[in-house]
Amino acid sequence: MSKQGGTIKGIIKKYVLLFIGAIIAAIGLEIFLIPNQIIDGGIIGISIMASHLTQVPLSLFVILFNLPFLYIGYMQIGRTFALSTLFSICSLSFWLAFFRPIPGLTQDLFLASVFGGIILGIGVGLIIRYGGSLDGTEIIAIILDKRTGFSVGEIIMFCNVFILGSAGLVFSWDRAMYSMVAYFVAFKLIDITIEGLDESKGVIIVSDKAEEIAEALMARLGRGATFLHGRGAYSGEAKNVLYSVITRLEISKLKSIVDEIDEDAFVTINEVHEVMGGRFKKKAIH
Repeated sequence: MSKQGGTIKGIIKKYVLLFIGAIIAAIGLEIFLIPNQIIDGGIIGISIMASHLTQVPLSLFVILFNLPFLYIGYMQIGRTFALSTLFSICSLSFWLAFFRPIPGLTQDLFLASVFGGIILGIGVGLIIRYGGSLDGTEIIAIILDKRTGFSVGEIIMFCNVFILGSAGLVFSWDRAMYSMVAYFVAFKLIDITIEGLDESKGVIIVSDKAEEIAEALMARLGRGATFLHGRGAYSGEAKNVLYSVITRLEISKLKSIVDEIDEDAFVTINEVHEVMGGRFKKKAIH
């Protein structure tokens, strides 16, 4: 019973945050970008241009243009993703219509593109973080990623170069350039919202003094570590491999610790998108 309650609570939390993300994204679009004829990439960008040319409300185009991609996402990715995306798109459409009569907050194109991009990026990042999407091009990119040699990011970037460039034909070329500024700001804020400001890094250390390094990490950095057993491919000798997860701000301290103990240690540092369970919480440093 408690497990079901936890599941229901998790679902409610997810859809509340998707709804909040849609509100934030709508504010970025209707209060900052659209009044200044600055567009976003993807289907939303196409919808903004279509709304400008036809005078049909933007909220209708957002739903209409996303429907084919929503069906593809349902067939290729799954029902849960499709339902989350449908809810996010409908919520965004509602709030776009709600905020439409409100005048823009600024007429300064640079401020509008930067702050609009920040707010839009936070909203979209929140939606992606909790399993939804606002853009059909993302769905296509996820599917093509499995069938081509291009990454999701590369496919989305390729599509958006043409979409953002089209803003120069519909509005003006300076608006197209400001649209690119807004897009890149939003793109960065999406990453920050999904991963958090305190990004995690996975560290692998190969050293003959791995135990000493592990003790120093716990004592001076407050981070635990795990020993892995390895063997050198060339020498055939057994090697102690140390694995730990730290934050971006702790990288410099870790490097100095390793360098003090074993300057010949082999160290790799990789991105970690999410950490669950274990003992990642920082220990007190004495």
